Amino acid sequence: MSAPAPTRPTAPVLRPADPDAGLPANAFGKEKGVLEQVTLYVFVVVPFLALAAVVPAVWGWGLSWLDVGLAVGFYSLTLLGITVGYHRYFTHGSFKATRPLRIALAVVGCMAIQGPVVQWVADHRRHHAFSDREGDPHSPWRYGTDARALLKGMWHAHLGWLFDRRQTNAERYAPDLLKDTGLRRTSRLFILWAFLSLALPAVIGGLVTASWTGAWTAFFWAGLVRVALLHHVTWSINSVCHVVGDRPFVSRDRATNFWPLAILSAGESWHNLHHADPTCARHGVLRGQIDISARVIWVFEKLGWVHGVKWPDPVRLAAKRRTAATAAS
Repeated sequence: MSAPAPTRPTAPVLRPADPDAGLPANAFGKEKGVLEQVTLYVFVVVPFLALAAVVPAVWGWGLSWLDVGLAVGFYSLTLLGITVGYHRYFTHGSFKATRPLRIALAVVGCMAIQGPVVQWVADHRRHHAFSDREGDPHSPWRYGTDARALLKGMWHAHLGWLFDRRQTNAERYAPDLLKDTGLRRTSRLFILWAFLSLALPAVIGGLVTASWTGAWTAFFWAGLVRVALLHHVTWSINSVCHVVGDRPFVSRDRATNFWPLAILSAGESWHNLHHADPTCARHGVLRGQIDISARVIWVFEKLGWVHGVKWPDPVRLAAKRRTAATAAS
């Protein structure tokens, strides 16, 4: 008697993913206040306007190597605060860190100006709990699957969801972080870390060049433009990497790999594997997939600053790998 033919995993059913539907009663915490809303608009809009002003700014008075160095340095530092700290460590527990590194990752993550660590983690855990389904705070499939609905949904996933006054309840989705007094204090000081993120480049630029011009150009490039670029790269993981790209691993949602963002996102754009195996410390697990964040975690491990790292398991990966026929379906 011949064995039955193996069944192929089917793609998830796509339907409008209303972020307010299908949630438990305590999914939402208190609403954002007026001051929080105004601050959010400032942090989102001002760096974006700086990014839009890049061309005329360069045309007018140039860009120094000091500005470039500061921009690259602060971009890399704050990006890793999000990818290694906020995401792989605090949200998914991909490794265990020493106490000083734990606080440092929270501070550097806050300096990316994407919100306090506790709220960021709560939002992201909720995203994984309801990914591309009702209850997901930022699914690009929120409004449907036709072209117009998807464009509207990608805008919502990329940026629009940030302005929803209702906030994910951290007591439900990040209770472990709330139990850490030092982490709660660090999170509450978010405005201070955000201010330092913008002020430090200006101070360094001014001191090195001994001029107000040097301070201003460093503030513009390594402060505003750097934050704007980092914001849009990070937000693209929510929007682009749930719509465009390939899906070599089986996941219950539409998360994809989008290689053009691999370097700028420090490996976060290998998003399909991440949703297939969320606690894995390395997202780029296939040949040629550069994952800078995983390399940084590896360095931390060698230095003895982290332990219990959840590196890829070949058996687990093989079980989640799609066949060529399935990937094409």
